[in-house]
Amino acid sequence: MSELAARPSQPVVGTPVAHESAALHSTGTAVYTDDLAARRAGVLTAWPVQSAHAHALVHVDVAPALDVPGVVHVLTAADVPGQNDAGVKHDEPLFPSEAMFHGHALAWVLAETAEAARLGAAAVQVDYEPLPSIITVPEAIEAGSFQGIPRTIRRGDPESVLATAPHVFEGVTEIGGQEHFYLETHASLAHVDSEGQVFVDCSTQHPSETQEIVAHVLGVPSNRVTVQCLRMGGGFGGKEMQPHGLAAVAALGATLTGRPVRLRLNRTQDLTMTGKRHPFHLVWKAGFDDDGHILALATTLTSDGGWCLDLSEPVMGRALCHVDNAYWIPHFVAQGRIAKTNKTSQTAFRGFGGPQGMFVIENVLGLAAPALGIDAAELRQRNLYMPGQTTPYGQPVRHAERLNEIWRRVLDESAFDERRAAIAAFNADHPDTKRALAVTPVKFGISFTLTAYNQAGALVHVYKDGSVLVNHGGTEMGQGLHTKMLQVAATALGVPLDTVRLAPTRTDKVPNTSATAASSGADLNGGAVKQACEQIRGRLAAVAGRLLGIDERDVRFSGGRVRGLGAGPLRSADDPGPTSPSTAATPYPSSLTFAEVVKAAYDQRVQLWAAGFYRTEGLHWDTERMQGEPFKYFAYGAAAAEVEVDGFTGASRTRRVDIVHDVGDSLSPVVDLGQIEGGFVQGAGWLTLEELRWDETDGPGRGRLLTQSASTYKLPSFSEMPEEFNVHFFERATEDGVVYGSKAVGEPPLMLAFSVREAIREAVAAFGPVGHSVGLGSPATPEAVFWAIEEARRAAEGTGADAAGSTEQATGAAGSTERATDAAGSTERATDAAASASPHPTAPALVRHRR
Repeated sequence: MSELAARPSQPVVGTPVAHESAALHSTGTAVYTDDLAARRAGVLTAWPVQSAHAHALVHVDVAPALDVPGVVHVLTAADVPGQNDAGVKHDEPLFPSEAMFHGHALAWVLAETAEAARLGAAAVQVDYEPLPSIITVPEAIEAGSFQGIPRTIRRGDPESVLATAPHVFEGVTEIGGQEHFYLETHASLAHVDSEGQVFVDCSTQHPSETQEIVAHVLGVPSNRVTVQCLRMGGGFGGKEMQPHGLAAVAALGATLTGRPVRLRLNRTQDLTMTGKRHPFHLVWKAGFDDDGHILALATTLTSDGGWCLDLSEPVMGRALCHVDNAYWIPHFVAQGRIAKTNKTSQTAFRGFGGPQGMFVIENVLGLAAPALGIDAAELRQRNLYMPGQTTPYGQPVRHAERLNEIWRRVLDESAFDERRAAIAAFNADHPDTKRALAVTPVKFGISFTLTAYNQAGALVHVYKDGSVLVNHGGTEMGQGLHTKMLQVAATALGVPLDTVRLAPTRTDKVPNTSATAASSGADLNGGAVKQACEQIRGRLAAVAGRLLGIDERDVRFSGGRVRGLGAGPLRSADDPGPTSPSTAATPYPSSLTFAEVVKAAYDQRVQLWAAGFYRTEGLHWDTERMQGEPFKYFAYGAAAAEVEVDGFTGASRTRRVDIVHDVGDSLSPVVDLGQIEGGFVQGAGWLTLEELRWDETDGPGRGRLLTQSASTYKLPSFSEMPEEFNVHFFERATEDGVVYGSKAVGEPPLMLAFSVREAIREAVAAFGPVGHSVGLGSPATPEAVFWAIEEARRAAEGTGADAAGSTEQATGAAGSTERATDAAGSTERATDAAASASPHPTAPALVRHRR
C-alpha cells in the first residue's frame, strides 16, 4: 500500500462525525456571503436590467434610472477599465450590445437599497432590434448552429459490425436539463480596502478563476484582487463558472463608487439568468448477438450549450467518456457536438455530462431487453466489464471485479429474485396499478479531464498552544469537504479533532487553486493537507525523539499525545537529556502531549507551519485523439429500485431502494452516506420530475423560461424519498494512491437513479403485452408516464398490429414476417404515435431490425 493511502492506528478519518457546520446550519446561524453585507456600512445593491427578447441588438439609455431616488450609478460597458468579458473563452461580454437570451443582463443599477435598485432598473430604457432566435436543439441542428470543437471517441469498426449484427436497434432521444436550485442563490460582496486591494466575498466553487476574471475586468494584476468563499448554500456545479461575471460587476461597482457593493440574485433572476444541466439530443444505433451481448454502438450526442461555451466542451468530453457506463462495447463510436441556442449558457451540474452519456446505453438496454426476450437485469449483467477489459478511450477498467461483486451484493441484499416474484403476483391482481424492480450499475471516472486541474495546495499552521489552523484550496458547499479535511489533518498530526480549525477559502492563502468539482475535492485537497501536516509532523518527530530519548523514526503521534514504539531507555551521565544535567541515571518521559512537543519545537526555532502540494499521478489524455487515461480510478456502485405506477395518472412512487456503493475506505462515513442519499434523490429528480420549459412559440415571449419558480418547476421533496432506503458501503475497497485509501463520492451516486427510471419503464411495460418495449420521455414525469401507459394498453389491445409491416418496410428491415419482429415493430410505431399525440416530444423513437 502506498504511503498516501496508509492509515495510522486510531485514525480520526473513518470515524462518524457530524458536519463541521451542522449546528450552525440547523440553528440558522451559519453565515453566508450576503449575510456579510449587514455587517458593513454604506453598502450599495446591484440590480440587473434584463433583456425582454431572446435575441436582439440593444441600445441602453440609463439616464431615466439616474432620476430615481436612491440610484447612485448604472454600470455599462463604458465603465469597464479592462476587458468587457466574463468568461475564459472570451465569448461572454459582461455588458453586451447584443442580447443573446431572454433575461440576459444588459446593465446593472447600483442604489442605496434593493427597492431603489429595482425601480432604477425598471426605469432604464432599452431599444431592441429583434434578430432570429434558436431555442431548441432540433432548430439548432437544422440551422447548423454549433459552437466549440466537435469530438469523437472510436474503437473497432462499429459501422461494419452494425451492418451484420443479428439484432440492431436504433432511435432518437431528447433528454431534459436540470436547474441547480441551490438554497443560496448567486451572491457577491465587494469592497476596496485601505491599500487599494479589491476584496470579494463570493459564493463560488472556483475562487481562483473568479479572481482572474475580476482582475481582467478591472484591468489589474491578480495580486490586487482577493476572493474569499466562506461557505456556499449549495453549488452542484452551478457556481463553478457562472459566479465570475457577477463578482466582477460587484467589484467594478466598488472600485467606481468607493463603496461596498452587494449583488445577490433573487430566485427568479437566478433561474432566468444562470445556466442549467445541459439538455441532450441523442441519435443511436446498437447491435446485439443472439445471447444479448452488445456488439457495437454508434451514437451522436448534441448538447444544448446555450448562448456561449462556458464549460460545454469539457461537459461533452466527459459525456463521451461515459456512454459505455459499466458495459463492455467492443465496437464503438460516439460523436459529440455543442448546439448554440438563444438560452442561458448551460454549465456544470453534478455528474458534468456523465449522466447524459450514461443515459444512452441505459436507455438502449432498457428498450432492447423486451425485444430480445431477455430480462433487463440479466441483459445488463451479461454486458458488465470484466477484468482485463478497457474503455473505448483506452483506459484499463481497474478493479472491474469490484463492479461484479457489487452487482451480486445488491441483488442479494435487495432480495431481488424473491421480490420480483411477489411483484409479478401483485401485478396480476391489480390491472390499474403496476410495480417493478430494476437494477442498474455505475462506473464513473474520477479526475478532471483537463489534466492541469488535478493539483491542489494547502497551508497548515500549528500554534504554540498546539492548536491547528488549516487553509486549503477547496470550497465548502454543504458537501462536507471541510469536515473531511479536518479529519485528514487531525489524523496526519495525531491530534484530537476539536484542536483543528478550518479557515475560509481565500486566494491570498492558497493561490492558483482548481475548482471544487469533478468529485475530486477530497482527493486533491486531502492530499495537499496531508502532505503539509506530514512536513510539520516530521519536524516535530525530530524534537520529540530528543525529548523521549528515541530515534525520531520511532516517534508516534496519536490522540494528542506523542510516544515511542516501546518503553523509553534510561539516560546516563554521558547523556544529560533535554533538561538540566544530572549525574544520576533517570528515565526519559514515556510520552508527551502534542502541545509540549510544539512548545519545545518553538523554543528550538523549528518551523511550525507548512505549505502542502498534491498532484494526481498517472494521468495522460490526448484531447485531439480522445484517447488515454484521464481518470485516476473509477467509482463503482449499483442500485435496485422498486416503484409503483398509477395507471390512471401516471404518478409513480419509489417504494424501496437498495444501494451498494464503493467509497474506498471512507474518510467520513456520515458525510459519505449523506452524499449517496442526496445524490440519488437529485438524480431521481432529474430523471422523473424536474422539467425545464421555455416558450418555443413565435410570440413576443419566445425564449422565455416558463418554469421560473418552485410552483412550476417540480423539485424532489420528502414525499419523493424512497419509503425504504438502504445504503451500504462496499467493504475492503482501499483505493491505493489516494488519500487514506478513500474514493470520491460527490457525483457517482446521482447516476444510481437510473434504476428508478428503468423500474418505471418496466412497470409501464406491465400494462402491455409480453415483449412490449416502452419508449419513455425524459424526464419521466407523470404526464410522460401516462402517455407511455396509454401506448402499452393500446399494444395490449392489439391496435398497433397493422402498423408492424409498414414500420419494418419503412426501415428496410428483413424478417418482417417473424413474430418477434412484428411485435417490436408495432410497439415502436405506436410509441412514435404516442409521442406525437403527447405534448412531450421527448419520448424516444426506436426502430428494430432483425437479421
